[in-house]
Amino acid sequence: MKLPALLLSLALVPTTAMAASDTCLSNKYHQYIDASLSWYESLVTLSVQKDKNLQEVGQWFLDGRKHHFELNRQAFDWFLENDQSRLDFSQSVESWLKLSQQDVKAIAQQDDELGKFAKQAFDDRQSTPHAKNYELRSAFADLLSHPGNIEKPLNAYNEKITKIESIECK
Repeated sequence: MKLPALLLSLALVPTTAMAASDTCLSNKYHQYIDASLSWYESLVTLSVQKDKNLQEVGQWFLDGRKHHFELNRQAFDWFLENDQSRLDFSQSVESWLKLSQQDVKAIAQQDDELGKFAKQAFDDRQSTPHAKNYELRSAFADLLSHPGNIEKPLNAYNEKITKIESIECK
């Protein structure tokens, strides 16, 4: 009786290790998503502080970024569990997920949770840009061309990414 129990335990070890590794990879990617969203929120906040007229377009931009990154969060987890051919762990965490516009369009046709996220992100990409999009992008360019203006959020982002990259999933 002990031998079958031992064999069953040994058979489950690789599955348990794989699940732990997948959980680690998922958590690491989610942290990257959160850091990226925080970075974009900082850019918008700084831009709006300089020009209150950018509040609405800034929120429009953030909504689009959130849709994009939440799709990536959901897609990463789906591909991690179902089809790792879309994932490249030899790259930095920012480049793990490989989805083209055509992939997003195809996923958007699915009638499931992932399809809903993809449809939202795809629709964002196909929609007419906000009337003040150019002004917002110009404000971003101005911020980015003066590193002192973005030093604190940029350092925070870089520190988060460095910490995330140091996570080793086994």
